[in-house]
Amino acid sequence: MDTIFIKDLRARGILGIYPHERETRQEILVNLTLYTDTRRAAETDDIADCVDYDALAQKVRTHAESAARLTVEALAEDIARLCLKESGVEKVRVRVEKPEAIDFVDSVGVEIERP
Repeated sequence: MDTIFIKDLRARGILGIYPHERETRQEILVNLTLYTDTRRAAETDDIADCVDYDALAQKVRTHAESAARLTVEALAEDIARLCLKESGVEKVRVRVEKPEAIDFVDSVGVEIERP
């Protein structure tokens, strides 16, 4: 299985359970690994045979900025469902991080994989 990746997609949204997280947007980092078969796209060199990662990145960013989820787990699941709706995506790994969540760490988050 081939992979397409989107690294460090940045969004600003409401994500968290604490009152300050429900009031102030914070940075959300999303990393995606899309499992697909790229042979047809490589053979035809036609964008119509590719996973449109630009359009997908826009959908993911829009959702992350508007979902206002309480948990990173719920947001990751939402994003996985979005990705799996894309033509050609057979499996996805989604990593959602909150870099501003805890002062003394670089980031916290969750990573899921869905078929």
